[in-house]
Amino acid sequence: MRGHEVATNAEQARAWNGPDGDNWTENEDWYNAAARFLTPPLFSLASIEPTEHVLDIGCGTGETTRLAAQRAHAGTAFGIDLSARMIERAQQRAGDEAITNIRFGRGDAQVFPFEPASFDIAISRYGSMFFGDPVAAFANIATALRPGGRVALLCWRELGRNEWVRELRNALAAGRDLPEPPPNAPSPFAFADTDRVRAIFAEAGFARVSFDAIDEPMYFGPDTERAFAGVSKLGIVNGLLADLDETRRREALDLLRETLEQHQTPDGVLLGTSAWIVRATTTQEQEGS
Repeated sequence: MRGHEVATNAEQARAWNGPDGDNWTENEDWYNAAARFLTPPLFSLASIEPTEHVLDIGCGTGETTRLAAQRAHAGTAFGIDLSARMIERAQQRAGDEAITNIRFGRGDAQVFPFEPASFDIAISRYGSMFFGDPVAAFANIATALRPGGRVALLCWRELGRNEWVRELRNALAAGRDLPEPPPNAPSPFAFADTDRVRAIFAEAGFARVSFDAIDEPMYFGPDTERAFAGVSKLGIVNGLLADLDETRRREALDLLRETLEQHQTPDGVLLGTSAWIVRATTTQEQEGS
């Protein structure tokens, strides 16, 4: 890999090198456990081969990169993320597990100077929907992939299909009419519209775009108290509480706790999700291949 460039996703860079990155790093076990039913379908459909070279976009503290490195045991895995603290933790975890075919770098995949045609596949677990210019981002990622290289991305479907977000919003609304995220702006739901995603990938140099629906629960914890402790740290929760006075804030949190209690099952506190696994392949040889 060559040197780093300044991130163009400035707002995201500030967040992930500030409170969001700190929060995730300090609570990485909870966040990784939350995706325990969603990660296996991503890797099943990614079909990483033992000799492949894998790029992990928005790798966070590196759980998915480590999983990729284990599958590509005769290849390599490279994780990239905006957050310096999360990359530091990712390197620490890989060292603790003595994984030797793995590397991490801090950077913005939208502009990062990847070595051309150096990867067979790019994966992402909920890290690909926040680019300021998604066409530019995936065009840049396409240059990093060999001819016929592919992507496999886990992305949320629309808000209305995701019980976990609806329930959190309903609990914390406190009588307010909450706006929905704009469909074409960087947000968790930016890739919900399949027509938009197809257009982005076509312009960025990909073809054979496909969508596999994944409807697995999100795991919030083994019981209500531990679920509440984890959920209370979510960015969406803190954002919804920010404008409430102390009384309404306390009432909203009480309702949130009740909501989580209603979703207690023998397997823990589970709320429904709906996601796409988006797959595509590059359409032409990339410069430098």
